[in-house]
Amino acid sequence: MINPMSQIKCIDELEITNQTLFLRLDLNVPIKNGVITDDTRITESLPTIKYALENRAKIILASHLGRPKTSEDKEYSLLPVGQKIAELLNIEVILTEDYSSDFMKPTLSGLTKNQVILFENLRFNPGETKNDDDLAKVWADYCQVYVNDAFGASHRAHASTHALPKMMKQKACGFLIKKELDMLGLLLDHPKTPYLAILGGAKVSDKIKVIENLIDRVDTIIIGGAMGYTFLKAQNIPVGKSLVEPLQVGYARELIARFESRNKNLLLPVDHVVVSDLNSEDPKVTQGPQIEENFLGVDIGPKTINLYKAAVNSAKTVFWNGPMGIFENPLFSKGTFGVAQALANNTEALRIIGGGDSAAAANQAGISDQLNHISTGGGASLEFLQGDILPGLDILREKRRS
Repeated sequence: MINPMSQIKCIDELEITNQTLFLRLDLNVPIKNGVITDDTRITESLPTIKYALENRAKIILASHLGRPKTSEDKEYSLLPVGQKIAELLNIEVILTEDYSSDFMKPTLSGLTKNQVILFENLRFNPGETKNDDDLAKVWADYCQVYVNDAFGASHRAHASTHALPKMMKQKACGFLIKKELDMLGLLLDHPKTPYLAILGGAKVSDKIKVIENLIDRVDTIIIGGAMGYTFLKAQNIPVGKSLVEPLQVGYARELIARFESRNKNLLLPVDHVVVSDLNSEDPKVTQGPQIEENFLGVDIGPKTINLYKAAVNSAKTVFWNGPMGIFENPLFSKGTFGVAQALANNTEALRIIGGGDSAAAANQAGISDQLNHISTGGGASLEFLQGDILPGLDILREKRRS
C-alpha cells in the first residue's frame, strides 16, 4: 500500500515563525441552544493550534459549521466555538466576518502572541462551497502558509480546502490529519487477522464502495442497523415494515454469494427488537430473523448481540462504522451499546471507529477513551477506506507544485 502521507508535509516541517498561517480546521461541532454538546473536534484540533502558537505564527483559524443557507443563519455562528477555544487555550479569539485585505492586514500586524483570528462560518460565503478562486485569492493575499487539519472536510473540494492551497507554495497538513491517515492506513496495510468490519446504519448504498474495497481484506463483516433488513430480504426472509432499499436487494444477494465463495463470514441478524411503530414504548424481541408483517425492526436482538460480541472478541483488527439500531432511543440502544462494550473489552485488538453516529454511540457508551482511534471524519474516513482521492489532501501533495 502507498503511504497515505506520501508527498504531504506536516506542519512541523514548515517554517511558520512570524508567518501568517491559514489553519483550516473542522470545528463543525453539535450546538444546542448556544451550547456545544460534544467538543471532540475542537479538542482534537488543539495540538496543531498550540504548535502554531508556540512557534509564534500569526494564526487565522477557519472552519464551517452545519449547512447555513445564508449569512443570516446565526444559529450556525462559530461564536460558541471561538469562546471554547479561548477557554481551553487561555487566549483571545477574535471572531470576524471581514476577509478583506484592508481589514485583515492591519489586524494581523497588530496580533499579540496570545491572540488568534477566527473567521466566521466559511459557509456564510457562497464562494466556499463553490470552490471559488476569487475568494481564495482574497485569503492568499495576506497568508504565507496554509495548513489543513480538517480531515472531516477533506473529501470536499471547497475554497478553503482546495482553491486556496492550490495557490499556496507553503502548505501542509496538521497533526490531526497525520494521525487520521496513520491510523486509518493500518486498516489497509496488512492489518492483523482476524480482521472484522462492523457496518451499520440505514443504507446499503452508502457502504457499497467501502464493502468492495474491504471484501478481500477482511475475514468477517457484521451487518447491523437497517442495512440488515435489505440483506435479509435478499434471502427471502420476511422483514415486515422494516426499512429496505429495494434497489440494493440484488446487490445484497450477490454479496452473500461472494462471501460464501471466498469462504469468508458475513454475519446478519438472527433476531430483532421490533415495534409496531416508531413511537411505541413496547418493543418486542423476535424468536428468529423473521419479522411479522405489522412490525418493523429497530435494533438487533439478544441472540444477535451475543453472536456479534463473539466475533468482536476473537478479532485482532476491528473497524466499525454505523450503529446497530436507533440507539438515540434508550429502548433501542442495547445492540449498539453491546457492540461498543465488546470493542472496549477486546484490548488485544486494534479498534478504530469511522466517526459519525458510531463515534456518538461510543461517547454515549462511555468507551471512547478505551479505543485506539475514533475518526473525526465520518464521510471522509469512509471515502479514504474506499480508496477514493480526497481533494483536500491530494492538493497538499508536492507533486502538485508547478
